[in-house]
Amino acid sequence: VSCADILALSARDGIVLLGGPKVEMKTGRKDSRESYYKVVEDYIPNHNDSISLVLSLFQSTGIDVEAAVALLGAHSVGRVHCVNLVQRLYPTIDPTLDPSYAEYLKTRCPSPNPDPKAVEYARNDRETPMIIDNNYYKNLLNKKGLLSIDQQLTSDPITSLYVTKMAADNAYFRAQFARAVLLLSENNPLTEIQGEIREDCRYVNSN
Repeated sequence: VSCADILALSARDGIVLLGGPKVEMKTGRKDSRESYYKVVEDYIPNHNDSISLVLSLFQSTGIDVEAAVALLGAHSVGRVHCVNLVQRLYPTIDPTLDPSYAEYLKTRCPSPNPDPKAVEYARNDRETPMIIDNNYYKNLLNKKGLLSIDQQLTSDPITSLYVTKMAADNAYFRAQFARAVLLLSENNPLTEIQGEIREDCRYVNSN
């Protein structure tokens, strides 16, 4: 079993442990013979990017709009560090953010210049913080998206339709989330002679 397979299957099992859907993933990936560390962030959407850029990045890897909206539903769990939030709170509150929610966030992030090493954060979802569910989309409709990219899903006519549908139907969200994770897991895998199975996941094989 390759390191790439281990990572994919760990993600699959982590989703289930967080109450999300089980995704039937294939195995057989090979590990790369070189590192792409220096360019990896070029392919990962940034929370400060525009929704159009994020959708473009997803689409370049075969993730359609509906699947991209579902993937962002992973923000249903976990937390956001204050350093990534304060631009929506200071010096003025982002008008797309619910005012009462913004005041709560200020109690979590009381400084406009948080110490990046401090453990100051707000949970993505205060009601079901450790369950992958459609509460994320309900929060967006109530202007309680933590990150700018989250809230932009409701202002873009292409994505807002899916936000409304997923907020109304958890089963639909789960089905689309599972489809999106599967698409992501099968994006451009290395197979057969294209790669190797590493003996140590931290290093390429020496021979």
